[in-house]
Amino acid sequence: MDTHRLGKTGHRVSVIGLGTWQFGGDWGDVSEDEALATLHAAADAGVTFFDTADVYGDGRSERLVGRFLAERPGSGVLVATKCGRRVDQDPANYTAGALRQWAERSRENLGLSTIPLTQLHCPPDGVYEKDAVFDALDEMVSDGILGAYGVSIETVAQGLRAIERPNVATVQVIFNAFRLKPLERLFPACEKADVGVIVRVPLASGLLSGKYTEATTFPPGDHRTYNRAGEAFDIGETFSGVPFEVGVQAAGRLAKSAVPEGWTLPEVALRWCADAPGVSTVIPGARNPEQARANAAAGSRPALPSGPAALVRATYDEEIRHYVHDRW
Repeated sequence: MDTHRLGKTGHRVSVIGLGTWQFGGDWGDVSEDEALATLHAAADAGVTFFDTADVYGDGRSERLVGRFLAERPGSGVLVATKCGRRVDQDPANYTAGALRQWAERSRENLGLSTIPLTQLHCPPDGVYEKDAVFDALDEMVSDGILGAYGVSIETVAQGLRAIERPNVATVQVIFNAFRLKPLERLFPACEKADVGVIVRVPLASGLLSGKYTEATTFPPGDHRTYNRAGEAFDIGETFSGVPFEVGVQAAGRLAKSAVPEGWTLPEVALRWCADAPGVSTVIPGARNPEQARANAAAGSRPALPSGPAALVRATYDEEIRHYVHDRW
C-alpha cells in the first residue's frame, strides 16, 4: 500500500483509507460482527487511516472503531473523527464548551485519551469566521485531548477559508470523477499550506462501482433513497449531487472506455483520486470484508495511464459539469 503525508499532522497514512459512515446507518443494515470483520480486513490489507464521526449512528460507528482498536492494539491505524452535527447548524452553537463536550464523548466512544485528528463536520459558513472556535481547538491540542484538527467541507470556498487558519491540519472534501472542481484552486492551495487532503465519496455513493442501472433501488433507510433531492442534508453527499440516471450513464461510459486491461472501474476511480496532486488519503466506505479488500487493492496499483485520466476529464466536461461544478 502506498502512503502519503497527512499534512501538518506529520503522519504518513495509506493512500486508501476507510470511511465508516455505513456502520452508523444510512446505507442499510450492517451488523456489528460484519462491521468489525470489515475493519480488520481493511487493516490486514494495509489500510492505516479510518474516518468516522460522532453522529454516525449516534456514536455507533465510533464505538465499533473503538472495539477494533481494543482488539488490535498496535495496529498502526490513525483514527479521525468529526464533530458539530449534533446541534442545530447555527454558528452560535459552536462554543468552546460544546467542542470540548463533543471531544470528550468521542474519546469515550473510541477508547482513546487523545483523538489523533478531529474535524469540524461540514459546519455552517459563519463558523469559519469565529476565532473562538479555533482558539478552543488549539487549546484542546495543547491539553492533549486532540492530536490535530481539520475541517470537513461542502464547498471549495469553505476549504479556502479554512486553510487561512494556521493550525488547520487537514481538509476533507468530496472529490471523484464526477466532482473535479477541487483540482482547480483548493488542492494547490492545500499543498502550498501543507494541509492534508482527505477525499470522501470517491465512488460517488457507489455510482462509480459500475454496478448500478437506472432500475437499481435502495432500502428506505438508505440516504441514496431518502436524500436524492437533499431532503435530509446537502444533496452533494448523495451521488455527489449528480442525478442518478445521469451518473449511471456516465459511469457506463467510463467502464467501457477508461478501464485498462486488468483493472476494475472502482480501482480506476480510487487510484485516479489518490494520484491527484495534494491528496493524502481517499476514504471509500465498505460494508463487508470483500469490499474493504477490493478498495485497498487500488492503493498498490501503479499510476493510471494518461489515456484513462483524459477520458475522466472528457466525461466530466461533457456529461457532469453542468450539474455540479458551480454549486460546490
